[in-house]
Amino acid sequence: MTTMASEMLRTYPADLGGVNRQAMERCIAECFDCSQACTACADACLSEDMVAELRKCVRTNLDCSDICEATGKVLSRHTGYDANITRAQLRACAMVCQSCAEECERHADTHEHCRVCAEACRRCEQACNELLATL
Repeated sequence: MTTMASEMLRTYPADLGGVNRQAMERCIAECFDCSQACTACADACLSEDMVAELRKCVRTNLDCSDICEATGKVLSRHTGYDANITRAQLRACAMVCQSCAEECERHADTHEHCRVCAEACRRCEQACNELLATL
């Protein structure tokens, strides 16, 4: 399946400097997917009857969404690339995805949206760590 990330990386006019293109493509796509899942999960939590018990989940979802979106954007920019910034952003993203997955997993048996979100967070965490290992 061709993703927008793969299409844009394919059309980039300069050399990517030895970056693992597949790992980059996957990580960009997982970051944006996770951001969307976390935003939707936070919104779904707000619609639950027991919303007070989900405050931490909502907060963690929104933090994760913002960091994943920022990471996807950082990874989408290649001109003037700074590996130190990219590594720091990937570490932050993997960390917040781990935290968000753990929080959502606490509610996954009760709330299907938390289960789905936790899975998206785990995929994104893995993609960030895999890309980090190639840098």
